[in-house]
Amino acid sequence: MTKLETLRTAYEVAKKHNGAPGLDGVTFAAIEAAGVELFLAELRDALVARTYRPLRNRHVEIPKDGGKGRVLAIPAIRDRVVQGALKLILEPIFEADFCDGSYGYRPKRSAHEAVNRVAQAIVQNKTRVIDV
Repeated sequence: MTKLETLRTAYEVAKKHNGAPGLDGVTFAAIEAAGVELFLAELRDALVARTYRPLRNRHVEIPKDGGKGRVLAIPAIRDRVVQGALKLILEPIFEADFCDGSYGYRPKRSAHEAVNRVAQAIVQNKTRVIDV
């Protein structure tokens, strides 16, 4: 996870989503103005030295129908990069153990695909469902 290549890939994924800055107010433009490689090297050094501590999330409320709101928690970009690096390492490890029929919270799988799979099974007279 502390390899610069992994952190660089995680940064590129986070930048592609172009999210808002976190509580620290640091934007992608500010990181690039100061130097992405410097940003990644400092992040790597903090991870290796075990001094890295995530920041609190910035909370923003977005309005919903009926006058209610939904609170979004927005992590700082540096925290998104670390989370992304962890995901790059851990996801393939855990993906290997999942059954083909598992759909929840998996990459490149959707609820629509799960429903289609159930519909296909019903047509094949399969009536047993296991939900864990």
